[in-house]
Amino acid sequence: MSVRGKFDYDLKELQGKLLEIGSFAQEALTKSIEALETQNIELALEIMDDDAQADLMYEEINDFAILLIAKQAPVAIDLRRIIVAIKIATDIERIADYAVNIAKSTIRIGAEPLVKPIIHIKQMHMLTLEMLKLSLEAFDDEDIVKAKKVAQMDDEVDDLYGQTIRDLLQINLQNPEFLPQITQLSFICRFLERAADHVTNISEHIFYLVKGRQYDLNNS
Repeated sequence: MSVRGKFDYDLKELQGKLLEIGSFAQEALTKSIEALETQNIELALEIMDDDAQADLMYEEINDFAILLIAKQAPVAIDLRRIIVAIKIATDIERIADYAVNIAKSTIRIGAEPLVKPIIHIKQMHMLTLEMLKLSLEAFDDEDIVKAKKVAQMDDEVDDLYGQTIRDLLQINLQNPEFLPQITQLSFICRFLERAADHVTNISEHIFYLVKGRQYDLNNS
């Protein structure tokens, strides 16, 4: 195999590792909302235990990327691909952390009946998952059209976040005894909103990869 061929092979391996941690974060987010909806403490604890795996995957990507830079001294778009992979891995690792935070809030709520159906929270979750899936496809295809769509979907998550917080505050005014649970549900909304922001960051990294310059998609 030529030097270029080996480098392309390694880049593909790096890409595969990134998609793997992306799938892990998707699964962790899905489990976290399932644990909340069913108030399954055992599942929430499992999410927390599994977080060490995300950390290991993240470290492996970083180590592999740094080794590629050291061995191949890439330039131009090849160097951008590696840098973007590191940045995306960081955002995905944070998304996995938010799944853990949701699990922790679920444990704090415990078996207490939920003060309201978590319809909007589930909608935020589904949108965030769809955004993450699309952003990983955009990275794989180097597709800025898909990346731009992800940023537009983030606005929907923000709207749902605002509506849900208003609803929770209204419930708190009428039933202040529910404040501890309402606080945890508000945290969960915030975790999902922040997770969606990190997915938007991924889209910005893809724009940098393709265009060679930074774009702020959160304010576009």
